[in-house]
Amino acid sequence: MAQFTAEVFQNEFLPDGGTDVHAIVRVTCRQAGQAGQSGSTDAAEIIIVDTSGSMGEHGINQGRLAATAALNEVTDGTWFAVIAGNHVGTVVFPYPGGPTRMVRMDPSTRQSAIGSMQMFRADGGTAMGTWLTEAAEVFRTVPQATQRHAILLTDGANEHETSDQLTRAINNAMGVFQCDCRGLGDRWQVDEVRRIASALLGTVDLIPAPQAMAAEFQSLVRKSMARGVANVDVRVWTPQGAQTLFVKQVAPNLEDLTSRRTQVNPLTSGYPTGAWADESRDYHVAVRLSAKSVGQEQLAARVQVVLADQVQTQALVKATWSNDEALTTRIDDQVARYTGKAELAQAIQDGLAAKAAGRDDDATAKLGRAVQLATAAGDQEMTSRLRKVVEIDDAAEGTVRLKKGVERLDEMALDTASTKTTRVRK
Repeated sequence: MAQFTAEVFQNEFLPDGGTDVHAIVRVTCRQAGQAGQSGSTDAAEIIIVDTSGSMGEHGINQGRLAATAALNEVTDGTWFAVIAGNHVGTVVFPYPGGPTRMVRMDPSTRQSAIGSMQMFRADGGTAMGTWLTEAAEVFRTVPQATQRHAILLTDGANEHETSDQLTRAINNAMGVFQCDCRGLGDRWQVDEVRRIASALLGTVDLIPAPQAMAAEFQSLVRKSMARGVANVDVRVWTPQGAQTLFVKQVAPNLEDLTSRRTQVNPLTSGYPTGAWADESRDYHVAVRLSAKSVGQEQLAARVQVVLADQVQTQALVKATWSNDEALTTRIDDQVARYTGKAELAQAIQDGLAAKAAGRDDDATAKLGRAVQLATAAGDQEMTSRLRKVVEIDDAAEGTVRLKKGVERLDEMALDTASTKTTRVRK
């Protein structure tokens, strides 16, 4: 049975008149088990492969290999299906017109699914909303599967439906399944695919070349099958009169959960976190209290991990008002590092967007700030990625010049890496 623990990193001391409390809550899950193996719930997996004309014969062949690698990682007994995506989403396995839209994985169905992918042909345009809509409809045919996960691969921009159509499809899929999204090559739009992944509690990343697809698909499904706990919520209780400013996942990826808030009761809000494996995740919780006088103490928030409406663990965020500046001016290392990482990600994304729009001065300023933040944090990996986009004259001051002739893949790799974080040690 899964076991959750939680711990808090914060500076609880506020100055006289202070109102805002920030804390990092680290949640760890152990003994999660395997997807769909708990005996009380089933798991379901859908592989969505771009088969638009831009994939070409080589891309399609590598897509077949990647989907095969993914199917080989799906645990027997898991419900599954394969969807080919171009300007429409089409179920290629189980076969169209069959008695069911998902089947359980076993050696026979696995081989049949692999054979069905011979139907893949590079043809048509790209309308990812239709793929999501089809996947949601297929997942809904197995309501007994409470853990539902998909992989979505695209190699191009969403050019065959409007932004509103895509938004409606995303909203229709929210809460139905989680989706990890991957973009192949340099013709897709990171912000567009990130929007899908973010809404569906998944990740977005770059696959630079077709031959790298199989290993990535294999890894994604292996991770999915290791998530033995589905539908975990983080709940935040705050006292009467307090305001939850935000709840953000800050590790292993940056994800703002604030807009996902649901009201559990007048003092408690809930935030979905999806399925869990044996892992740790960090959450930045910010609460605004009514100011108290020096010497007073207050519980600022109670952060709970909830599974099937049962509290698994909790952590307490505290506030103490003090006139000791040595205490009140200290920023907890964890809070500081993750706050800096969030600013770094925003600076990178804003800088790249400005560069793409031809606003070179704005791009230079934003990417310069990103270099400054990465340098201050000792983030050598991010600094190295930034060097592929800008010439760095003074890293500490953030003085940079935009490089000419930058490879688009380097910009996309920087963009997708911006929301990944590494664990900050005590």
